[in-house]
Amino acid sequence: MCRWFPWLRKKKTMSTSVQLLGLSNAIVDILAHVDDAFLTRVGAPRGSMTLIDADQARNLYDQMGPATEMSGGSVGNSIAGFANLGGTAAYIGRVAADQLGAIFAHDMKSLGVEMRLPPETRQAPTARSHVLISPDGQRTMQTYLGACTEIAPKDISATTIGRPEIILIEGYIWDTPHGPEVTQRAMDLAHRAGARVALSLSDDQCVIRHHEAFTDAIGKRVEIVFANEAEITTLLGTDNFDEAVTRAAESNVLYALTRSEKGSVVVQGSQMHAEPAETVETVVDSTGAGDAYTAGFLYGLSRHEPLADCAKLGTRCAATVIQQVGARIEKGALA
Repeated sequence: MCRWFPWLRKKKTMSTSVQLLGLSNAIVDILAHVDDAFLTRVGAPRGSMTLIDADQARNLYDQMGPATEMSGGSVGNSIAGFANLGGTAAYIGRVAADQLGAIFAHDMKSLGVEMRLPPETRQAPTARSHVLISPDGQRTMQTYLGACTEIAPKDISATTIGRPEIILIEGYIWDTPHGPEVTQRAMDLAHRAGARVALSLSDDQCVIRHHEAFTDAIGKRVEIVFANEAEITTLLGTDNFDEAVTRAAESNVLYALTRSEKGSVVVQGSQMHAEPAETVETVVDSTGAGDAYTAGFLYGLSRHEPLADCAKLGTRCAATVIQQVGARIEKGALA
């Protein structure tokens, strides 16, 4: 373990109070620019996210050519962005004691993000998502879940949860073998600690798979929901976005709803704000636009900014991140 994680030799003191705690699948993004012929050759439908096994992951990596590796995953990206904006953050996610696990942990540690779970040696390799970027910035993802699927209820305790102001949970966690128990325990402990619970819906197919669980969580524990247009209409069972906004306003849950080039809408009961998208010259890589929006929005919320200002900061973060390779908001990017 110390070969990859030498900083673990020293006993670490875990801080309990942070502004934001993330709970998600810990995934290393492997980003490479490709053309459509490459996507056809490897059998990757353009713009899709496909789960692959370990052998497929190795074969794909061998064909990719030059690539950039950095910590990723939806909520992982939001946590990194939040920290780079100046917030205090911690993270719960399972990585293995291998090279990619070391990359993930080092990236988070370099941002000041506290990893609440140590790497494991007796499990599958660290998860990785091969992010194939087309010339127009479209992303196609081939994802091997590996070690992140092995997160278990024993990993969620009063110590690992601590006392965050907000805990952000990724919808994809429900796809892991112990996901329902993990998320329920995390929400219960966060509630007892006085934290607000936020849920990122991940994608519309994830909403379909876990519709009952998501609806139950939002009705009982979740106070903040991040979703795009497809996810929110699927969750609320509406035919269009306007109907979904009307339905969302029937509760006091805070919904932050992104619509790509149409901007975003924030609704909480009688409060509603529509924020236009920022104009960008060139989309380099659309990876993580929603994750960046979430980071900016939550950073504004942690500073007790009005909801309109939270949406504006989220929009600036999303516009910044799509003009670069990778889903991370770098320090000073919004200066």
